[in-house]
Amino acid sequence: MLENWVVIPTCLPLVLRRCHACASERFRASGKFRVNANHKLIDAWLLALCTGCGDTVKLTVLERMNVRSVRPELLDRLHDNDRGLTAELLQDPVVRRRNRIALDWGNAWRLDTGGSDRRDREVIDVSVRFAAPIPVRPVRLIAEGCALSRAEVERLIAEGNLVSAVRLSGKLSGDFTFTLKR
Repeated sequence: MLENWVVIPTCLPLVLRRCHACASERFRASGKFRVNANHKLIDAWLLALCTGCGDTVKLTVLERMNVRSVRPELLDRLHDNDRGLTAELLQDPVVRRRNRIALDWGNAWRLDTGGSDRRDREVIDVSVRFAAPIPVRPVRLIAEGCALSRAEVERLIAEGNLVSAVRLSGKLSGDFTFTLKR
């Protein structure tokens, strides 16, 4: 029987960028946008607050774009400070590259295993799905989902009792499956 696990974001990730005021390297996205129009051109920024000193930084979303080329629903979402748009923009690689930022997903996700008790079964087949592209180490997910230590998961991989079509070392942010034999 195939079990379905889901990695679910619980909050917005921290933004990794150096603060000019206090040299902290973490910002919390405020969920607020600043939009500025100058004649036919528009700029839009996502505001983020330094976790150390509270200083505000503007992350560029739109830069000197013609107002007519921006979708009206996007403008509405910017003006309404849409939290969903904040999450979408933080995960957009173009926005991250333009602003030279990275994301810290440390405590911003949880694993939903469906609550089934799997301790008594010899073989466990699991499909892991990501609700958002959150980079997580598969070893950590498996350890948390199966109530094992990370060292024990590493040992199972080395012995060939934990197999997957994807490489289980490093980080993944896409769906994968694995089989655990006890």
